[in-house]
Amino acid sequence: MPDHKLYPEIEPYSTGTLNVSDIHTIFYEEAGNPDGKPALFLHGGPGVGINPGYRRFFDPGFYRAILPDQRGAGRSTPHAEIEENTTWDIVDDLEKLREHLGVDKWLVMGGSWGSTLALSYAITYPDSIAGIIIRGVFLARPFEIEWLHKPGGASRIYPDKWEKYLEAVPEDKRGNTARAYYEMLTSEDDNIRSKAAKAWSSWEGAITTLFPDEQALAEMTEDKTSMSIGRIECYYTINNFFMKSDNYLLENINNMRGIPVRIVQGRYDIICPVQSAWDLHKALPDSELVIVPNGAHSPMDEGMAGELVKAAEEFKKLF
Repeated sequence: MPDHKLYPEIEPYSTGTLNVSDIHTIFYEEAGNPDGKPALFLHGGPGVGINPGYRRFFDPGFYRAILPDQRGAGRSTPHAEIEENTTWDIVDDLEKLREHLGVDKWLVMGGSWGSTLALSYAITYPDSIAGIIIRGVFLARPFEIEWLHKPGGASRIYPDKWEKYLEAVPEDKRGNTARAYYEMLTSEDDNIRSKAAKAWSSWEGAITTLFPDEQALAEMTEDKTSMSIGRIECYYTINNFFMKSDNYLLENINNMRGIPVRIVQGRYDIICPVQSAWDLHKALPDSELVIVPNGAHSPMDEGMAGELVKAAEEFKKLF
């Protein structure tokens, strides 16, 4: 595949569920070659869920692609549940899933929150990972959270979309938009929750792609999807993504040294600016950093998708 386009659409050959706690059951699908080399895909959000297009990053003749919906997201149950839902709960879920599926080591691909999760998983369970491909790096540091949810960051690039994001928040609570949204997203009033979820998801969806993508925005703001994105992502945001310190991932990066890492970063990524990918690359000097000149945040943008497919092709050598 010299032009590194997405592989053709493909249906899963298997689906399943795994009880990971007294509350949560995660759903997963497998696509490609049942006897192929295992590749785990981690969706973003948290709360976004698996998109069928994510199966297309992997050569279906070589890879056994495994795509779980994380706690509360997609087809996992209970939907949009925030109880017993933290970064470290999901990290342990991934290890349970690996053992459940009889996988020795797998290639891990993830973007945005999925990059945070991939790094958290690698720091905790480095022996379970053959290699990592991450996109739209998010290290869950305070300035990265503030960039998206406080004035002076993404708001300066998309002031029109930021204004709509603020409209849902009472004026006296706009000093902490994420906290105000959390109050609405956990309200007992269905209407308040629904409006807040759509507003939260609309802000993120509007700034995800390089050029406006009405279909992608419609998918993110659909009732069920927007609720899991809004509730879970907001909950993680106000809890600093459950990191144990402000710079936890970089402080513990030595735990994963020796794991091959490819970083794919869009130059025009507004949600996760290039600075974080650069900081990660500097902390992991043996990593490969590809800055896509026409890339933004979405993995489905042409430039981003091509580099992700290319990375998965080149990482075949790890097996």
